[in-house]
Amino acid sequence: MTVPPAGRRPTLADVAAAAGVSVALVSIVMRDAPGAGAATRERVRRVADEIGYRPDAGARRLRSARSRLLGVVFEVEQPFHADLVGGLYQAAERRGYDLTLSAVTGRRSEERAVDDLLRDRCEGLVLLGSRATTARLADLGAQIPLVSVARAVRSAEVDVVRTADAEGLRDAVDHLVALGHRRIAHADGGRAAGAADRRRGYAEAMAAHGLTDHLVLLPGGLGAQDGEEAGRALLALRPRPTAVAVFNDRCAFGLLDALRRAGVDVPGEISVVGFDDSSLARLSAVDLSSVAQDTDRLADLAVDRLADRLDGDPDGARPGPREQVVAPRLVVRSSTAPPFPGPAG
Repeated sequence: MTVPPAGRRPTLADVAAAAGVSVALVSIVMRDAPGAGAATRERVRRVADEIGYRPDAGARRLRSARSRLLGVVFEVEQPFHADLVGGLYQAAERRGYDLTLSAVTGRRSEERAVDDLLRDRCEGLVLLGSRATTARLADLGAQIPLVSVARAVRSAEVDVVRTADAEGLRDAVDHLVALGHRRIAHADGGRAAGAADRRRGYAEAMAAHGLTDHLVLLPGGLGAQDGEEAGRALLALRPRPTAVAVFNDRCAFGLLDALRRAGVDVPGEISVVGFDDSSLARLSAVDLSSVAQDTDRLADLAVDRLADRLDGDPDGARPGPREQVVAPRLVVRSSTAPPFPGPAG
């Protein structure tokens, strides 16, 4: 069998030479097109595997009228986004699509991340926790099928798949109240996606339990540093809350660090609940009670939404409701417990 020189990527011609067939026949096999028998197909594919041939997906997309490529914008610093990306890959493969990722970092804006995906001939976009203005998202949604995941967007041009954020915070407060807590604070997410709904859920739950006089909103945010600031603010309160529901797991991680540095026992003196149930919360050193978002369900709905539009109505009409909301669930771990019987603070 003839093999290509070491260091060079095998081509269709190399497969044809090794299998003793024409390049056209190898192309038919690789495209799953009619014109080759079962035995020939098996032999060509076996030879391709043996010499390490891999089809060039980029070249195939360029030859096709459609790219069957979905673009995903995510933030590298968000563990929850990483969990979502894993589900998106599985969902895309199930629907016969490929994914290309474009990251938002401290030095790379969301606008740049989106522009790069548009240049890659993506047919649809999935934006995770987008921070763009509603007007910008509406403009983008008018150009290309677009799904916003984990952020509600009030625009007819944008499809939305999100968790019931208010319900998640209500579940967290209900859990803490059931343990016996009354002074329960909320480390807020500021202007982050989902923060307003989580604030509302916290206030509604406290009111439902007759605890409106104990409402405490701490300045928080998306990151661990925000959580550290929220932790310091919590420690300064008198009387001190005995529990806190935090905007997300990363913020909760920073808050936990601030409490432990101050010698405050968790959950002995203060119970902590996060949100997302990210891989960070599941670490044994953290073992954080957290409101879980169903990442696989969110990913399936987002990809199905785009695929249904792209493969269905030629004009890209939307099937079904524009916004789809997924229920969360509370995962209880060792960061929550009944309040210490003595006075806090």
